[in-house]
Amino acid sequence: MEIEIRLFATLKDRAGQPRIRVTLPQPATVQDVLTAVAANYPALADALPTTLVSVNQAFAAPETAVQPQDEIALFPPVSGGSDFPHPTYFAVTAEPFDLNAIHGRLTRPDIGAIVTFAGSVRGQTRRDGLPPQTIHLEYEAYSDMAQAKMAQIAREIWERWPQVKGVAIVQRIGKLAVGDATTLVACASGHRDQGVFAAARYGIDRLKEIVPVWKKEVGPDKSVWIEGHYRPTKADNL
Repeated sequence: MEIEIRLFATLKDRAGQPRIRVTLPQPATVQDVLTAVAANYPALADALPTTLVSVNQAFAAPETAVQPQDEIALFPPVSGGSDFPHPTYFAVTAEPFDLNAIHGRLTRPDIGAIVTFAGSVRGQTRRDGLPPQTIHLEYEAYSDMAQAKMAQIAREIWERWPQVKGVAIVQRIGKLAVGDATTLVACASGHRDQGVFAAARYGIDRLKEIVPVWKKEVGPDKSVWIEGHYRPTKADNL
């Protein structure tokens, strides 16, 4: 059977293309896919030990079975529906976000507090291996899976903080200049002492663990993809 595989961030750069194909015997597993990729695309081989795999937009283990019709994606570690019980807003967008409009999506008569975390592009980074000065960032996302994982984060928040009544998560993609907003997580509740501060902190931390979004730091002399260290497991598929 022939399998098409989507590539993101550093893997796409290494391969020089966003999609690759491999041929496998049936039955086959994720491990078989990785073995075939290493054999057929040597430029990717060194990156595969730390590569994450999704099958049909769910994190997959080496023993996960694959079928010809499956949507398979390889990517480095990560740096809304009508069934939700409370207001939500999830977006992966190249456009600037409107804070008032997002808050408006969460506001209801029983909402008295909205806590918001908003990230922006720094002009200076003091971390080994990164350009000391940032000219701009380039964000890339596996958009369909990213929005599904944002919805998962909202459900996890409600499990931990039942009094939180609304969740918004927004990730911008594309080229962003110093000072541009990059990420937003907002949580709403009736009162400020009902978990919204902790929920917003949890939301941004969890986004950086399981939402497939990557950034490239571009400086005057070099550019570097930023990869995380968290390794999602089957338990991260809600």
